[in-house]
Amino acid sequence: MKGSFSCRGFTYWKGGKEALDARVSQKDIVPLYNSLSGIYDLWGTLAESRARKRAIELAGIKDGQKILEVAVGTGLAFYEIVRRNRNGRNLGIDISPGMLDKARKRLGKLSQANYELKLGNAFHLSAEDEQFDLLLNNYMFDLVAFEEMDAILDEFKRVIKKGGSLVLVNMTKGEGFGSGVYDLIFRLSPKSIGGCRGVKMSDRLMIRGFQIETREYHQQLLFPSEVIVAHK
Repeated sequence: MKGSFSCRGFTYWKGGKEALDARVSQKDIVPLYNSLSGIYDLWGTLAESRARKRAIELAGIKDGQKILEVAVGTGLAFYEIVRRNRNGRNLGIDISPGMLDKARKRLGKLSQANYELKLGNAFHLSAEDEQFDLLLNNYMFDLVAFEEMDAILDEFKRVIKKGGSLVLVNMTKGEGFGSGVYDLIFRLSPKSIGGCRGVKMSDRLMIRGFQIETREYHQQLLFPSEVIVAHK
């Protein structure tokens, strides 16, 4: 393995390419996303909707499943999950009360739907082992420091049933024209882009014991996203 060291929010891989590490601490995430909750839907529609829609398609949701969404945000994906899984168990968690308030308002439009929304932390999921058929996580790992990612992935693996699925959507390293502008914005002002930077999660998932089914790249409003489907 190539060596690495960190300095001022950047990780440098010896013999490799510079990778940006997180620069907004976990304690600052909650107030930041509480403040962004009122405008997040606009951003989510303009820059993230294609990747999020594709993730729902690839998830192959079947009514009657037990599904967990971690970092549910304002409920843009969770609404579609619940709509497809009205007779199953649907649990959505987030660390931001402001984002959850928006999600509750959105889900209130659905009638005869079975779901629960609550405060929760990806590092310590309040669920027993092998509870969920499917776990979805949208735009969270791009906020998480590299050294903290494995602990979350292990927690995800713990609560997913054997043979169950994990669907991730992240801001990723740009592969198309103009996508590098977001890394530039992150370098200048991390909070102005919600603390997000481009990550690639496939290799880390495999190291933690997940089997990758597919990884897709999507770019919208120059914003680069990856959609990954993996199995336990």
